[in-house]
Amino acid sequence: MGNNKVHLDIPQEKIVEFCKRNYIRKLSLFGSVLREDFHLDSDVDVLVEFEPGHAPGFIRLAGMELELSEILGGYKVDMNTPHCLSRYFRDEVLATAEVQYVKR
Repeated sequence: MGNNKVHLDIPQEKIVEFCKRNYIRKLSLFGSVLREDFHLDSDVDVLVEFEPGHAPGFIRLAGMELELSEILGGYKVDMNTPHCLSRYFRDEVLATAEVQYVKR
């Protein structure tokens, strides 16, 4: 594990384009990416809510993670939906997640 603190640059225009193309109605970040312990070897935890009827299968979701990883500078992306989060920490994640995109 590295100990180099970094700041993640989030290209908003590309995030908006990514969300629209993938029927994402809300995209938020949570976990270490929002804290001081985010490092070069950290992954980026992403919480997404899809438009009704547009939730992807596992293969498409994996492709979306790779695409978002490229947008975010190569960091590994771990994408979750609120329903997929463990009930043991779901409420904390929902309370602390930082919204990056909401469909208008």
